[in-house]
Amino acid sequence: MFHLEVTQLGKAFGETPVFSGIEFGIRKGELITLLGPSGCGKSTLLRAIAGLTTVDAGRINVAGDDITDLPPQKRGIGMVFQSYALFPTMTVWDNVAFGLRMKPQPGRELQKSVQEALELVELSHLADRYPAALSGGQRQRVALARALVVRPRILLLDEPLSALDARIRRTLRSEIRRIVQHLELTTLFVTHDQEEAMTLSDRVFLMEKGSIVQSGTPEEIYTRPATRFVAGFMGSYNLLEPDVAARLLGMPITRPLALRPETLQLQEGGQAGIAQRVIPVVVEEAQLLGNVVRYRVRCGETPLLVDALNRSVHELHPVGSERQLMIPLDELCEVA
Repeated sequence: MFHLEVTQLGKAFGETPVFSGIEFGIRKGELITLLGPSGCGKSTLLRAIAGLTTVDAGRINVAGDDITDLPPQKRGIGMVFQSYALFPTMTVWDNVAFGLRMKPQPGRELQKSVQEALELVELSHLADRYPAALSGGQRQRVALARALVVRPRILLLDEPLSALDARIRRTLRSEIRRIVQHLELTTLFVTHDQEEAMTLSDRVFLMEKGSIVQSGTPEEIYTRPATRFVAGFMGSYNLLEPDVAARLLGMPITRPLALRPETLQLQEGGQAGIAQRVIPVVVEEAQLLGNVVRYRVRCGETPLLVDALNRSVHELHPVGSERQLMIPLDELCEVA
């Protein structure tokens, strides 16, 4: 039984559809990422689950309860926004305690709950500070603690890291993963960042134009894209039309192919193995991406991208050099 289940959900603003026919189920304790480009409907879908946006069709169930028509405060859902939404005149402690004060409970229990939430996000030492005296990462931790302190049945995070710099984002996403695993908290995380989705998620739901076009583990989504859109969004795939692929590989090809750059290998010479094709190419460009060098090579009229680990300056392939490109046949991926 799914802990969160969405059935045939639809939403439009006037004559403009946002999403339709959305269906998925999330097991208790899973961390799911809604991934997709801006405008695909992922944030509106999150707000609909939270009750902040009404839906035109479909149902939302949490632990078997139909919450579709319930107001936000009765859904048992915690939400963290991109903008933090902290009260500037309240301390960290009071910001975290705010949700609990809306519910009658003994002061001792409130104190204990707030302290536990602050410890969970490692901010106990900043309890008396005001938001203006915090860094962006610390403010987002306060927002997370405020969502967690009410012990939600579902946690929703709407691009919570997009306003932070890269180093803090890497640190904070690891902490989010640690916290939700520790609490076994069913979580839906919205982002347009592929790296975040790959490192955070148990499963990824990839959206395009109001529909979920593919779902699966990060490995499945990345290594076996179902469509050209998925391949283009998830990485720097080489997308080849059937006639081009057939000419390149010297074998019958009936559907478009996607080739991951890191599965291709440049060599000065060599023989093809049983499950490989070797084709002559010319190196046209080399881009240093840190630990990876991205080459653009050409075989006749066909350009290809090849990613290689930057092991040594002595192993780099000079621009203009002729090389053999090894293509593993078991890594060919057909796409729609």
